Amino acid sequence: MPDAITPEQLDPEAAAELRTLPGDLAGYIARLLVAAAASEDPDEAYRYAKHARSLAARVGVVRETCAIAAYQAGDWAGALTEFRAARRLTGRPSYLPLMADCERALGRLDRALELATGPEASAADRQTQLELRIVESGIRRDQGLLDAAIVALQGPELSGGRIRPEHARLYYAYADALLQAGREDEAREWFGYAAAADVDGDTDADQRLDELDGIDVDDLGEDDEPADDESSERAAGNRLERS
Repeated sequence: MPDAITPEQLDPEAAAELRTLPGDLAGYIARLLVAAAASEDPDEAYRYAKHARSLAARVGVVRETCAIAAYQAGDWAGALTEFRAARRLTGRPSYLPLMADCERALGRLDRALELATGPEASAADRQTQLELRIVESGIRRDQGLLDAAIVALQGPELSGGRIRPEHARLYYAYADALLQAGREDEAREWFGYAAAADVDGDTDADQRLDELDGIDVDDLGEDDEPADDESSERAAGNRLERS
């Protein structure tokens, strides 16, 4: 690991879970978790996480880190195993969307749908339910049920009258589902809402808007690029307003 990585860089909440370990081991595991999160190479991050797991497999944050690293490295089966272990250790329902997405990636759509819509999903917190709806929409699209994919995303978040940053991924998924169903005008509108809501740049909604408008971003010169406000606010219209 790089010498610059120190145990103190680990999130305090995560560090608290390591207190059951001997001091030296806790510090080393903390460095491994920081290294896994900081690495830009998914395979390297996964190696750090697996090494941490080999030393502290009974700690929830270690299994969670390993699960996320496996997911980002495209090891769906490994990620699913780690998410299950993390859930047993922590009891957190927030892993359900990623578990369902792993099942989907493995082609087990029935299992994925059961996780996304089952009793445990209904008992999850609001944000987790929102992520599960996004996964369910993807499952329906995989099944060729494009209308069902759109319906799965519909709810009060899409009709509340305001653009909310926490719903950017939902707006984006809704736009994408509409586009796949051939409803291009509506898709453009919702990509606009997603771009306006996405203050952290988690989606490529701006780019999708440009593609729908026939703009090749690579061909734009520095003086020709649309202003940030224009590209993020266009198509948002007057139906929704920023919160």
